[in-house]
Amino acid sequence: MAPPGIPPSTEDLLAVIAAQQAQIAALLAKVAELERRLGLNSSNSGKPPSSDGLKKPNRTRSLRERLGNKPGGQKGHPGETLRQSATPDQIIGHYPASCSGCGAPLTSAMSRSHAARQVFDLPEPQPLRIIEHRAHACACAACGTRTRADFPAGVNAPVQYGSRIAAVAVYLLHAQFLPEDRLAALMADLFGVRLTAATIARMSRSCAASLHGFGEAVRDLVAGASVKHMDETGFRIGGKTQWLHVASNTWLTFYRVSAKRGSLMESVTGIVVHDHWKPYYTMPDVQHALCNAHHLRELQALADIEKEDWSEKMQRLLRRACHVANLARERGTEVKPQTIALIERCYRRILSEGFAFHLAQPAHGRTDGARRGRVARRTGHNLLIRLRDRSKDTLRFLRDLSVPFTNNQAERDIRMMKLRQKISGGFRSWDSATDFALIRSFLSTGRKQGWKLIEVLMQCPDRLAQNLRIA
Repeated sequence: MAPPGIPPSTEDLLAVIAAQQAQIAALLAKVAELERRLGLNSSNSGKPPSSDGLKKPNRTRSLRERLGNKPGGQKGHPGETLRQSATPDQIIGHYPASCSGCGAPLTSAMSRSHAARQVFDLPEPQPLRIIEHRAHACACAACGTRTRADFPAGVNAPVQYGSRIAAVAVYLLHAQFLPEDRLAALMADLFGVRLTAATIARMSRSCAASLHGFGEAVRDLVAGASVKHMDETGFRIGGKTQWLHVASNTWLTFYRVSAKRGSLMESVTGIVVHDHWKPYYTMPDVQHALCNAHHLRELQALADIEKEDWSEKMQRLLRRACHVANLARERGTEVKPQTIALIERCYRRILSEGFAFHLAQPAHGRTDGARRGRVARRTGHNLLIRLRDRSKDTLRFLRDLSVPFTNNQAERDIRMMKLRQKISGGFRSWDSATDFALIRSFLSTGRKQGWKLIEVLMQCPDRLAQNLRIA
């Protein structure tokens, strides 16, 4: 700059203008990024619905393609209508007292027909059944030795609760996420059973200890499954953020707790469906399939905020490709090769249009050379690169119909774990968190297997592991 009192030269003015332009460009880029963040919500990003606050987006808008069907159950959908039973537990007869014609008295013997209506209701809670086990000691007639019988397995104390009470308590604690105090109140109100928090915790620990073999069996089956879904989420243990990982499919669910987010399962083969988290690509001997629900939300954000036309076209193409795969799956056939080739050509054409759009845009971020490294790319440009470089993983669901369009299976399985944290907060110790993950692996797998959870919680889990359905 020129000394004070001397007019600046042309070169000085140009330098000032260049510096101001660079600063304006940087500020505009920052404003655009902040506006983009403000425009993100649960419908166009991975943010949970709870983060939307009072400005919730219109929930009637869906990323699914409209098929023209009316709301409600579709043709062929099995109904859940309550129907009369042929063997009611109790029959109560109602008879008219007098004739509606002449007023003469009527009796039950005069009945000629009847109309029936049935009321389904819960039975009145019964008092606890107390079973006393007596181990008799018998004296031998030959030598006089007294021999006492053994108590049945599981009968270990002079007074204890039975296996069904423990099963119900574990079910309410880990399947329905009732906090211990509310669980104790419910057991007292409904069944007259007065449990303490320490007793409930002891039941949970005992259940988890019996499930280690079952958990290992599920882990091995999921790792070797032809297609499995994976996801991870933060998990508060002892006031610190740890990580909960899930690996699951239609029949099995395996949860595990880890101190590191990047600590992935070992000995995994087959196809892994995930959300493009880069550490998954370090897994050896696996193929990858990307979650297209994430892609649809990211494309929706580009359409809503950046107004990029190519994103809407890619959205429509992916939804139609999903529809094609669903139709083929319903008919028990494969997607025709010419259909796949057509979709892939359209896919590449839309990518080319998107890249042309971004190449025509001015440089993004600072341009004064003060920032080292490459210039930051726009969000849409980054998504285009992913869709181009991972096109095979993005469209794998077309060539292999066993691969789903989304990673919703893992997201549904892990959402229940987040619900538990929302209700009861984090865990105090590592052991309680791992016990919870193990029991939830059992309960989630049992529900997918069609088991009656209360009944199987009273059975030997090792025998159940031998009869798991995997297809």
